[in-house]
Amino acid sequence: MSEAQPDRVSRLVAEEILATIFGDDLSGCPVSLDEIAAIIQEAVEQRAAQDTKLIELFKTVTSSVLQLATPSESARTAGPDELRSLLGERMDAIRAITIKTLETIARIKAERRGPEASST
Repeated sequence: MSEAQPDRVSRLVAEEILATIFGDDLSGCPVSLDEIAAIIQEAVEQRAAQDTKLIELFKTVTSSVLQLATPSESARTAGPDELRSLLGERMDAIRAITIKTLETIARIKAERRGPEASST
């Protein structure tokens, strides 16, 4: 678990969860708000780390497609057959990037749903 103190949102969520279970006065609650908030905070931090990786993936994909879409110096003087070949290669590369990105997205979605979702 994270050593940092839970943030305000994690504490508010913990309080709402415990109030739902034990009532607004938390009478009979055997755990502290901070214990529950720390669990929530850890989950939030893990999701934030995943989201950061997704943003990096998106930036990589976007940069790759932009690079493929930008004509090279040699393409400016190429003839029709050379251009056709170059465009075919670039389209194949864009297709490969797209397929890999869609597969990665599907894997991440499945991981986020968890194992119980795949058994239904």
